[in-house]
Amino acid sequence: MIQTIDLRGHKPSPSELIDLVPRSLTDVSVAQAAAQQLIDDVIDGGEQAILDQALRFDGVTPQSIRVSQSDIDEAVAHLDPDVRTALESAIERVRQATRAQVPPAMTTTLGDGALVEQRWHPVERVGLYVPGGKAVYPSSVVMNVVPAQVAGVASIALVSPAQKEFGGSVHPTILGAAGLLGITEVYAMGGAGAIGALAYGIPSLGLHPVQVITGPGNVYVAAAKRIVGARTGIDSEAGPTEILIIADASADASFVTADLVSQAEHDELAAAVLVTDSPKLADQVRSLLEHTARSTRHAERVAIALDGVQSAIVLVDDLAAAAEFSNAYGPEHLEIQTIDPDAIVSSIHNAGAIFLGAYSPVSLGDYLAGSNHVLPTGGQSRFSSGLGAYTFLRPQQIIRYDRAALHEVKDRIHALAESENLPAHAEAVAVRFDSPDR
Repeated sequence: MIQTIDLRGHKPSPSELIDLVPRSLTDVSVAQAAAQQLIDDVIDGGEQAILDQALRFDGVTPQSIRVSQSDIDEAVAHLDPDVRTALESAIERVRQATRAQVPPAMTTTLGDGALVEQRWHPVERVGLYVPGGKAVYPSSVVMNVVPAQVAGVASIALVSPAQKEFGGSVHPTILGAAGLLGITEVYAMGGAGAIGALAYGIPSLGLHPVQVITGPGNVYVAAAKRIVGARTGIDSEAGPTEILIIADASADASFVTADLVSQAEHDELAAAVLVTDSPKLADQVRSLLEHTARSTRHAERVAIALDGVQSAIVLVDDLAAAAEFSNAYGPEHLEIQTIDPDAIVSSIHNAGAIFLGAYSPVSLGDYLAGSNHVLPTGGQSRFSSGLGAYTFLRPQQIIRYDRAALHEVKDRIHALAESENLPAHAEAVAVRFDSPDR
């Protein structure tokens, strides 16, 4: 059901640990040629290319690529009451937590009349991708839209694949979530072609190019984001989901098992990893996985994910070694279920989101923790972060110097400009003082 990696008695180097971590064989680069062709088709064929791709990949031709406001309003009106309540709660909680991600403007005074202002300015327009494959993700609408709104983005376009069972429109629950958030620009399009459409625009649809594209998708979506990355900003090349759990003998094996299965049900390529210093816990979890994986609704998908090379139970000598392994892995989701989680988290440097204690499962973060669930995968948390308001903000410095403040530093500017053989730089300062009346 799941492989075991036994590192007890070994002290791998940091580089060796990176090679030891279990990884999916998914390689975004293998999808680049196909993604490039789909993007090129959209650039050349516009609206017709999107329709052709919808028929090819989604099995349906949308009657209208842009979803009407009346359809969005109808979707809101017909949302299941319990789902609507949950979405409204998620929106408010994510909005509250995201506000903390917007830094205040700051002014640094370097001397009389010498000021540098730091501001965080939002991009004007963004494109948000909401997948529509094995599951429906209204929660991803919340996680993408709310940070953009909190950041102050004025124009938001949302795309999601056409659904055959809904006449080629976007899934009504996705539309309902978008409507609750006040999104009025929604398109029934998916895959690499949708990423190309957001980056380059489709004039006949009134779809203008965006400055930032965010949201998870399949390997072709990830490849498309890599391709358009030179033209528009992206959040990350999000791949199959991951969970890594650090647990000791105090952990409840049924909790650990349930959390591993919860992520495995996303996708056959999902990664579920337990790192523990307790052989007893490892045996208990392995035994429970046999039953739980068979009894869950998506049993076949879960079994494939748990049996894959990307999933494992890792045995280590102690929790310090567990933390080192986790840092080398750089998980999307990290759970710490130990007797003292705070003692471990201080040693954690690389993780998309960290869930402390037995009652902070990843499922909480997927929906209602208030944190964002769009997170880096494939080890990218070692150098990047999850989606947040900062994704849509650009730090800008505003420089204000008066005549006296510039005069105070002009000789030092001259010295540096001459040292770099850029005399015109020095002259651009000197000209401001070359006559007494200036």
